[in-house]
Amino acid sequence: MQFKHIFPAVLAVAAVQAQNNTMNLTSLIAGNTDLSGLSQLLQQYPNVATSLASASNVTLFAPSNQALQAVSAVLASAGGNTSNLVQALLDYHTVKGVYLASNITAQPAFPRTMLNMTAYSNVTGGQVVECRLVNNTTVEVISGLKTVANVTQANLNFTGGVVHVINSVLQIPGNFSSVAVSANLTALVGATEATNLTSSIDSLQDVTIFAPSNSAFQAIGSAASNLSASMATQILEYHVINGTIAYSSSLGNTTIPTLGGKNVTITVANSTIFVNGARVINPDILISGGVMHVIDSVLNPNNTQARGNSSETSATAQFSGASSATAVPFTSGVATPTTTIGALITTASQVASGYSSVAPAGGSKSAVASGAGASSSSKAGAAAMQTGAVGAAALFGGAALLANF
Repeated sequence: MQFKHIFPAVLAVAAVQAQNNTMNLTSLIAGNTDLSGLSQLLQQYPNVATSLASASNVTLFAPSNQALQAVSAVLASAGGNTSNLVQALLDYHTVKGVYLASNITAQPAFPRTMLNMTAYSNVTGGQVVECRLVNNTTVEVISGLKTVANVTQANLNFTGGVVHVINSVLQIPGNFSSVAVSANLTALVGATEATNLTSSIDSLQDVTIFAPSNSAFQAIGSAASNLSASMATQILEYHVINGTIAYSSSLGNTTIPTLGGKNVTITVANSTIFVNGARVINPDILISGGVMHVIDSVLNPNNTQARGNSSETSATAQFSGASSATAVPFTSGVATPTTTIGALITTASQVASGYSSVAPAGGSKSAVASGAGASSSSKAGAAAMQTGAVGAAALFGGAALLANF
């Protein structure tokens, strides 16, 4: 079973491009005083500039001068050949398809970007960003670690599409384990390490992970302490959907097979999304291979009948007889995050409250991954964000990747 992503009708329009737009992208950037930093960056990397200038039917989210200040520090500290870093970064700011500000609504849209480098993305067709309208006034673009960038200048047309100036650099999503640690999902990371699954999950392509919170693991502490290695592996694989990226607004009432083979049941009730008996409490955390949704209970592959409802769920409902532990299981060997990113750990019971519709069962993998765009060639996929300083590890999807260049 696959999911189909339904966009607002306004997004399913033809590519909007004024007939009299004769300015090319390079000229547009060079002529905008708020984009002088981007212009200078492109002059330093002519191959990257040529690649960007040749793009057509695209939307560029162009970081302002202030936003790019952090990038200068990152590139200066990286040393050596940084052209691949810059290429990856600008690819991630370039969305396939033309999206005018008026095309973006309160219901999240998930367009694909040009980022296809395997060192940074394992999403077929390109890594994604989330776009949404907040309070009917502000367009937000959400990227890795739920970093939020606001559009400060909109609808700057050029011959190949449209440019929106943003006030923060988009962050390339890291792999599952690095993002999970940043989200304080240390029990999940510890469990995957104990079962030797971390590396394989990190490398999966087009993946959806339902990630139990630390509290969820702690609530079944008595059961967790008695798990065999085989059973622990089965439980963890039951939280992974391989080959399908299902963002929250793609989820409808349906069932879908997991990595371990057994199905999970998705239920949407009163703007709340349930996976069997677990509630999604923080959706759409982007990772390099797809998306991660935090849930409030650990799923049990031997109790697939457990169901949630719109008012409450029980963290122990899927493990009958389990009781809470004083300590959080599996965390003894996992480093505690040095910083806390509020957007990754904030919980919400009504994660689908802003959606005008929720996709029904059915559809194809390509519909989930690509969706419907603003133009005939645009693609979709996606994420969420938070304003803050940009570090090298976050900006380029993890510090370990910097060593590759």
